[in-house]
Amino acid sequence: MRGKQAPKRSIAPDPKFNRLDLAKLINKIMQDGKKNTAQKIVYGAFAYISDKTKKDPIEIYESAMRNISPNLEVKGKRIGGANYQVPIVVTGERKMTLAHRWLIAAAQHRKGAAMFKRLGEELLAAASGEGEAMKKREDVHRMAEANKAFAHFA
Repeated sequence: MRGKQAPKRSIAPDPKFNRLDLAKLINKIMQDGKKNTAQKIVYGAFAYISDKTKKDPIEIYESAMRNISPNLEVKGKRIGGANYQVPIVVTGERKMTLAHRWLIAAAQHRKGAAMFKRLGEELLAAASGEGEAMKKREDVHRMAEANKAFAHFA
């Protein structure tokens, strides 16, 4: 690594709910600088959730994020010519980043509907402990559990 680390940029909260985590989700969904389209997808998904469940979509979003966010992950470490998958504890910022990444990937894998519906369905599934994003979290946890023997290398 050369030079100094790039400074952390602060982002503005989203306009509708005034939340930073939603602004980050919108930025993660955004493609080619089309923020308005990304906002329509996220807010459309929240409207879809609200219509389908008659509950507050923010609560469902928070529940889904709690369920998807990983506690452990594995990181490759080279020791004495061998590569070990060492389990490490995930920090707060990375938890949210991974959860958003898995949620969006799972929504994109669903086919046959508009993106806002797919995102809404995936959020509902994650809130109830199901879905592809939840499966990804369980896979990561299983991998960390399987490599617990190498935890002393961390």
